[in-house]
Amino acid sequence: MSNGKPKGIVVFSGGSAANNLVDVFKAVREDKKCQLSYVIPISDNGGSSSELIRVFGGPGIGDVRSRLVRLIPDDPDHDDSEKAAIKVFFNHRLPKDQVAAKVEWLHIVEASHSLWTNISTAKKELMRAILNMVNFEILKRLRPSSTFDFSGASIGNLFLTGARLFTGSFESAIYLLSSICSVPNHTSVLPAINTNFTHHISAGLANGEVITGQNNISHPSETTALDDAVSTTHEDTERHDAIEDANLPGTLPTLRKQYINFSKADEDDLPARIERLWYINPYGQEIRLAANPAVLNALKDTQAIIYSIGSLYTSLIPSLILKGVGNAISNPAIRYKILILNSTIDRETGPSNNPYSALEFVAAIAKACAESRGFVGQVTKHDYRVYVTHLIHLTGPGTPEVNREELKEIGIETIKLYGRRVEGENFARYDEKALVQALEVTMGRRDPRAERIRRNTLEG
Repeated sequence: MSNGKPKGIVVFSGGSAANNLVDVFKAVREDKKCQLSYVIPISDNGGSSSELIRVFGGPGIGDVRSRLVRLIPDDPDHDDSEKAAIKVFFNHRLPKDQVAAKVEWLHIVEASHSLWTNISTAKKELMRAILNMVNFEILKRLRPSSTFDFSGASIGNLFLTGARLFTGSFESAIYLLSSICSVPNHTSVLPAINTNFTHHISAGLANGEVITGQNNISHPSETTALDDAVSTTHEDTERHDAIEDANLPGTLPTLRKQYINFSKADEDDLPARIERLWYINPYGQEIRLAANPAVLNALKDTQAIIYSIGSLYTSLIPSLILKGVGNAISNPAIRYKILILNSTIDRETGPSNNPYSALEFVAAIAKACAESRGFVGQVTKHDYRVYVTHLIHLTGPGTPEVNREELKEIGIETIKLYGRRVEGENFARYDEKALVQALEVTMGRRDPRAERIRRNTLEG
């Protein structure tokens, strides 16, 4: 208890994957009657975020927007059409065709689009004012060498960008969108870094190669060795420097490109395993950044940390390597540090002929937290429990290998669940009820039915 209130829960996650577990975390929060904080990285430079970053600069906001909209309270009785309309509005994407996208955008800012139906006048005019302002900023930045591409743009991302530009504060922009979305006061969405600037990441592979930019790490792209960047990209840099946008002259060309069209389904293997991830400045040099003070405050007053499912190196690690985070997580007063293991191996935890095991997921988290504390390369297997105390995992074909005895030897408790299969998908999903139960049991809830249900749904 802190000031008479139960300590909170902090969830480290990215965007789309963890959105599937929002109801799980909501149920656990309700059981504990505490604050729930989501920590989300801002290094994404793919999709429509890439165009906003190119023209306006600023953080990658897509995952933050996605979580805020996902947190709009459910309406089981269907008696609040405005909440449903706002969710549809902020999740809406413009057409892929550039001309059609711009036409639809103008219909939206002029309030003649059907998306405005069922949104009250007060909220509509507030939202429209922000969208008209961002439209004005787009026109103001129009140059012969640079025009804004509305193709596939997210209305929610455009709104959050406009709110940030209007207030001059990313934190205030999040507050405004959170208020419009009626996100409960007991739930917070915290950017890992509270900034008005763009911050990119690079990943070092086991073969010595370096991949620059989150989009290139997550999705198939030609690897870029930073050591050779000057000699191999000189002409490309000069060409990009002729374009008037938000990027500084000399910015690495791969950080200036538009990544509007890409497929998240593409999972070509990387040429080697990822060994380390770090932040870079626009010229590719490594930098160390401090975490959002609000994140550190949440960690100081938490009873449990949950590492959610999602991309290991682009959803979790960018938040964990920030200064202050490792120290906060290592606090022994935090009893539960729970990793919900992915149900499948992806591009970041391959290659497919040498996939990560559960222990290696834990190792990556521990190394990132240790690096946050300045202990590069100084973490041993027996230090892992400082950062991860419990591991929840699925069993079945395609799931990461879990050596329960090996994890037990270093003090990490494992909880095995049986997932569910969805037609058309080649991987298992967590059953929400079983996962809620596993988290509640792990965090100390005692239910008289627990033993019977536990035998049916999970194994400790």
